[in-house]
Amino acid sequence: MQNSFRWYGPNDPVTLSDIRQTNAKYIVTSLHDIPYGEKWPQNEIRKRINYINNYNSLRNINLKWNVVESVPVHNDIKLRDKNYIKLINNYKDTIANIAKNKIHTICYNFMPIVDWTRTQLNFKLPTDGLALRFDYLQIIIFEKYILKLKDLEKRYKIKEIKKAEHLYKKMSSKDINLMKSAILGGLPASEKKYSIKEFKQMLTAYKNIKSKDLKQNLSDFLKEIVPIAEENNVKMAIHPDDPPIPLFGVPRIVSTIDDYNFILKSYNSPSNGMTFCSGSLASNIKNDVYKIFEKFKKRVNFIHLRNIRIEKDKKSFYESNHLSGDVDFVKLIKMILK
Repeated sequence: MQNSFRWYGPNDPVTLSDIRQTNAKYIVTSLHDIPYGEKWPQNEIRKRINYINNYNSLRNINLKWNVVESVPVHNDIKLRDKNYIKLINNYKDTIANIAKNKIHTICYNFMPIVDWTRTQLNFKLPTDGLALRFDYLQIIIFEKYILKLKDLEKRYKIKEIKKAEHLYKKMSSKDINLMKSAILGGLPASEKKYSIKEFKQMLTAYKNIKSKDLKQNLSDFLKEIVPIAEENNVKMAIHPDDPPIPLFGVPRIVSTIDDYNFILKSYNSPSNGMTFCSGSLASNIKNDVYKIFEKFKKRVNFIHLRNIRIEKDKKSFYESNHLSGDVDFVKLIKMILK
């Protein structure tokens, strides 16, 4: 195992020196400046490696880039729409170019519209630290008052909608703006930041997409890219949906043990593997993270050790300290080491 730490590139306020103090020896990063869906040129990947190497020389540290997180999958690929064939070819070329630079693990996801979703980026923990939070009622608020969607009763219980209305009346304009910013792409690794108009346009694009359609589109995508990964000795690692529940009336298909069973059987290869993210998987109370790890351990190509605490409604949660969340990290890490 290689102890690694996420870094968001040269503009990240967390420096490589800061990361080295965590005892990490490897960097997990991405080329966030390359437009969504475009091919990663080999020289741009090399430029980022050179930046890390030069920083190492100046600060007498020795960090290496070992995992790409992530190469975004364009929504047109997920929808198999418009110029998706060209976008898949760009993705294949990107896999090959990453491998030519001696990086052999790629984390990616297949979450529609937005990837990991939170409603609050500065939730105060009991320890005074700040963390990310997902408030289920605020998602309803976002749909009802920001997007002004009309069919909420199809997705939420009347009781939940009324609770959301009550919470909305208590929220200040600052609270509402922070919520909007977080959901529309406020996280540092968000693949795209949307305006309200753009977000609603994407919802329209996914309007007739059912879970079975999205699963088939993922299966078709895997049949295209995994052979290229095999040729280049690259391990692909699909990240679970975060949170692993449907959002905004759009299906999510990388959320459960059954979903991963389908994905890994769609193309049976060591290059078609999973990112085992304990925090994402555990944020759905129905998921047994230990069972999921045990079942798929031979296909785990990348691991995210994150912990969460589920709140009273069993749907909201926040990121917790490693040893004070709902996942027993001692038990889980023993399983991983074994």
